[in-house]
Parts: sequence; C-alpha cells; structure tokens
Amino acid sequence: VLLHNDHYTTMDFVVEVLRKVFHKPLLEATKIMIDVHRKGVGIVGLYTFDIAHTKTKQVLSMAKSREFPLRCTFEKV
Repeated sequence: VLLHNDHYTTMDFVVEVLRKVFHKPLLEATKIMIDVHRKGVGIVGLYTFDIAHTKTKQVLSMAKSREFPLRCTFEKV
C-alpha cells in the first residue's frame, strides 16, 4: 500500500491516517509521512490483496470526509 504526496493534505492528517487505519506507532507513522513528503510516495506496508483493498478504501473515505485529496494506492507484487 502506498501513500502519494500532494500540496494540500496536511502532514498531521497523514500521520492520523497511518495511526488509525494502519495502526502504526507515532514514530513509524511520522517516518512514513516524511517519506511521502520528501520522495512523493511512501510505502505503508505489504498486505494481502483483500486487506490492501479495504485499507485503501478506508483511507480514501477518510480523506474525502475531511476534504483532502490524499491518494492511496496498492500494487500487486
């Protein structure tokens, strides 16, 4: 699962998503958020297809409800 940088979503919201949806501890969530900010994309983790799909939908729903354009995708490996 990948998170993609944009110029509108706040860093705090990205950390919140990582903690609530992916259950990342604060330090790890902050590191991933910095990767998203600096590199344009951050790897959240490897999950089975169904879990990746569900978590991606949760992130997009959460972002939409807060009116952020945060992109979250997953790739098959």
